[in-house]
Amino acid sequence: MTRIYAIVNQKGGVGKTTSVINLSAYLALSGRRVLMVDVDPQANATSGIGLNKYELARSTYDLLLEEATVDEVLQCQQEYKVDVLPANPALAGAEVELVNAIGREYRLQKALEGINGRYDYVLIDCPPSLGLLTVNALTAASHGVIIPVQCEYLALEGLSQLTQTIELVQKYLNPQLFVRGLIMTMYDSRTNLSRQVVEEVRRYFPGKVFRTIVPRNIRLSEAPSYGQPISVYAPHSPGAIAYKVLTAELIRGDQS
Repeated sequence: MTRIYAIVNQKGGVGKTTSVINLSAYLALSGRRVLMVDVDPQANATSGIGLNKYELARSTYDLLLEEATVDEVLQCQQEYKVDVLPANPALAGAEVELVNAIGREYRLQKALEGINGRYDYVLIDCPPSLGLLTVNALTAASHGVIIPVQCEYLALEGLSQLTQTIELVQKYLNPQLFVRGLIMTMYDSRTNLSRQVVEEVRRYFPGKVFRTIVPRNIRLSEAPSYGQPISVYAPHSPGAIAYKVLTAELIRGDQS
């Protein structure tokens, strides 16, 4: 069975793309077949896994406009054993071009139908917005949403709006959609604020927050600029250890 998760938060800079890249890499290291889908026009997940977003013949833009199939867009990142449906900046125009399209919210779901069984995990990196690209990801996410939350002031700001969007998509587009879990990111053990934010999020989302907390770590910030997951760039760093443990926690939860 293929598990499809959308990693989403309309607030930027919360570790969303970092989580997609590193969960994908560690899932692959654990022997899982992984597909990473980039539907963010910034294409940071694409470049962060070592692909040149400016040299792509096809991207998720073509996929959403139904001008290419999954196999025509697919890139195999053999070094990390992760398959990628990459993005490029052209994707920014997709929302406008799909405004009057029939079944516009189902384009990604429809495109991914043919891959069921080929992969154990599909992780979708969403843009920092709640527009049509994110709605496509939520509609396609047959096994839920993973929400990275930064351990900083106003962490809960916007989560209520995101929760409402998830509920609307669940009601009208994807009845299977639910919150799989929240990842607390950029945790600073030296501050009371980080601890307070974790407690607050756990209080608002009881039983939904992953036990593993991702620390603020310079290596995690540096890795994407080298086109490498943290498992390769700095495998012994605190950030790498956290994502390795988080991946194991995700797998355990999915098997229970």
